[in-house]
Formats: sequence, structure tokens, C-alpha cells
Amino acid sequence: MVGFRPADVPPSAAVKFVGAGTAACIADLLTFPLDTAKVRLQIQGEARGSAATWSGSAVKYRGVFGTIATMVRTEGPLSLYSGLVAGLQRQMSFASVRIGLYDSVKQFYTKGSDHVGIWSRLLAGSTTGALAVAIAQPTDVVKVRFQAQARSLGRARRYCSTVDAYRTIAKEEGICGLWKGTAPNIARNAIVNCTELVTYDFIKDMLLSSTPLTDNLPCHFASAFGAGLCTTVIASPVDVVKTRYMNSAVGQYSSVLNCAAAMMTNEGPRAFYKGFIPSFLRLGSWNVVMFVTYEQLKRAMMAANHSCKAYL
Repeated sequence: MVGFRPADVPPSAAVKFVGAGTAACIADLLTFPLDTAKVRLQIQGEARGSAATWSGSAVKYRGVFGTIATMVRTEGPLSLYSGLVAGLQRQMSFASVRIGLYDSVKQFYTKGSDHVGIWSRLLAGSTTGALAVAIAQPTDVVKVRFQAQARSLGRARRYCSTVDAYRTIAKEEGICGLWKGTAPNIARNAIVNCTELVTYDFIKDMLLSSTPLTDNLPCHFASAFGAGLCTTVIASPVDVVKTRYMNSAVGQYSSVLNCAAAMMTNEGPRAFYKGFIPSFLRLGSWNVVMFVTYEQLKRAMMAANHSCKAYL
């Protein structure tokens, strides 16, 4: 192991796959309350009746910290982590594919060339983002449903457990119900994945080539923060529509476009940026934690693998 430096050897696809899923779970654990607050703000303003009665739309949430404070006061601190199990299931299946396989797919499209253009990066991001949604959509639906349901005295909860949520949705809405909102989610995650990974790639390459920074923590932090900001600005409208549609009752909206049109008609264009601050706080902090952890996990796993090989 003498002289071994993880940065000298590119990590394998397996290392990236496992590292991405693990790093995403760690990021989710630390930022989940912000994501829950974002969902509550996004669904606030839906017409009452159907699913909105489950989401607690009568509560007037004001700002990310006001939403968190209201939830803690009226529902208890654990409400901030409602849907966490489904969230972690989502990240292990979702982030592993969309982030862990990104470099491999990018190399496939460039046929191993050292020169990677913008279109190859965008195509790779779209591919892994869409593939991840196809695999992990049911976990996303259940997570959103749990985050949207408000707990209150005298009213039964919509779902009593993660397993019950999967079972109930499949029973009441059919298997297709678990893939509800797949189209806007694919659109949203193609945008998020492209913006997030491509921006991180470009900022990191720029910092390494034009500043004294090396491939270490400050570089990873700055790249991840920039990626989080750009992604939030671009992806927020699709994210709001996705959340509304996933949380809606059967028949509330005839299509994703109908959901978007209803938002525009009833609430105006600003509705598409509901929850922007918690979205940025969550996505920005999530990106920082995830990418920094991911980079360190890759190096640690490679060092451990090299050590095991040297020992054997």
C-alpha cells in the first residue's frame, strides 16, 4: 500500500454505485425536514376535498422555518421525518443509478474518449435520470404521500406504515398508482440530473484548471453548492407539479398538464415556485453533503479494496 493514492486510480462502477447510494442516504438523513417542509409548501393552496384534506391544506404555512415550527407544534417533531423509510429506499435505488452510473454511461456515449462535450454529459444525465425514475418511482410516490399527510388528533392517518402505503396504493389505485406521476418525475429528474451532475462536473473542472484548488474538500464543496443553486432555479416548476400530481386523489387531475393548468388558473405563475427557499436550502445542502460524502467514500472504498488486495 506504500505510495498508493486513491486519486491516482479511477474508481470502479461498483464503487461509484454503492458510494452514491450511501452518500445520498446520509444526505437525506441530514436534510429530510427541509424536504418535508418543501412538500407541505408546494401542496398548500390545492383545492380542498380529496387528497388535500389529508395534506393539511387548512394550515397556513409561512416560510421554511415557519412550516417546520408549525409542524413541530401541531404534529410533533417526528412529523418532520414522515416518509423517511421510503426516502432512504428511494435514495438507495435512485441515487445509485442516476449518480453512480453517470460516469459509466458518459463513457459509453463518448466511446471511451478523453474529450467529453456538453451533449454527451447531458445525454448521460438524462439517461441515468430516466432509468432511475423507472426503477424507484414507487418509493418516491410513497415518500411524497407520507410527507404530505398532516397528523392531527381525531383523524386517522392515510397510511399507517410504509408497507401499508405500498399495499393500499396498489389496492385502491392499481399497480399503476405506484407509478403515478412518472412522466413529470422523468422530466423533473432529467432536468435535475443534467443540471446537477453537469454543473458539478463543469464547476469542478473549471476550479481545477483555473484556480489553485486541488481535487479536495473545498473544490467539492464549491462545486456542489453551485450545482444545488442552478438545479433549484431550473427544476422548481416541474418539481411542484410532480409533487401536486403524486399527492392528488384519483380523478382530481386528468393529466399532468391539467394539474399544471389548474395551478396556473387558480394560483397564478408564482405557484410553480412555491417552496423555493426550502427547495434551495434542501437541494443546496443535500448536494453539498452528498457530493462531499460521495467523493470521500469513493476514496475510502478504493483504499480499503487496495489494502485487502495487498494483504491477500
